[in-house]
Amino acid sequence: MDIDDTPVLDNHLHLDPVNGRNVEAAEEFADHGGTHLLVLNKPSWHLVEKATDEATFREVFDLTVEAATAASDVLDGRAWPVLGVHPALISKLVGDGYTPPEARDIMQTGLDMAAEYVADGEALAMKSGRPHYDVDDAVWEASNEVMCHGFERAADVGCAIQLHTEGGEDFENVAQWAEERGLNRTQVVKHYSGGRLSGPVKSVLSDKDELEIAVETDEPFLMETDYIDDPDRPGAVLGPKTVPRRVRWLLENGHEDAVRTAHVETPAEVYGIDTEATLQR
Repeated sequence: MDIDDTPVLDNHLHLDPVNGRNVEAAEEFADHGGTHLLVLNKPSWHLVEKATDEATFREVFDLTVEAATAASDVLDGRAWPVLGVHPALISKLVGDGYTPPEARDIMQTGLDMAAEYVADGEALAMKSGRPHYDVDDAVWEASNEVMCHGFERAADVGCAIQLHTEGGEDFENVAQWAEERGLNRTQVVKHYSGGRLSGPVKSVLSDKDELEIAVETDEPFLMETDYIDDPDRPGAVLGPKTVPRRVRWLLENGHEDAVRTAHVETPAEVYGIDTEATLQR
């Protein structure tokens, strides 16, 4: 099996139409064999400003939808927008004098808007989460309330949700919170995951060591770079060519089944997308 015989999906990548390479990064991905992208909106303060109202969220979401549309034009497959609220916004808002409950309400408004984009067919899925750094109890509690609101809204509109959280391997309680709110755990994705994970579906940062673990565990998984499209940090977190390169490496090592799992079967199960039918080489 050759890379030309399979779709190649990067499950979590950012494109920045304001400050970054934008479509040029998608072209680099395509040039190395990539076919499909999930384009996550960057934190609002990286594109516009700290979001405190619907207008700012809408501006950020519209920029991301436009970036995904432009990326689709240079891919043999297509790109889909994934919209939501970065969990670090709560710290930005609290730092500006908002109480944690006030910040929570602002962020939940952003998730409500993201759900509207999904319902209208403008976005594929949502994103939420909680801080990956130490915060006080009030901020942690409010952050979990935001994340659970995301589960409710994803369940309402029938979509998956990607989570940005702290590191670790055991997120069984998070998957249970989602299921208590009507969202199947197969539609909860932990972005920036290692090769082992309990609870949500893992989106493995495409490091060879972690991918080897994911292949060995023989569970559903996705592959990502978390490319942030920042001109001041050109390769961060991983560059756009990384997922295609890792797919080639997996194929060279006889892991055709794992490639199919990550780029055909898991995307279909989690997002309801057909990466083969949307591929025209």
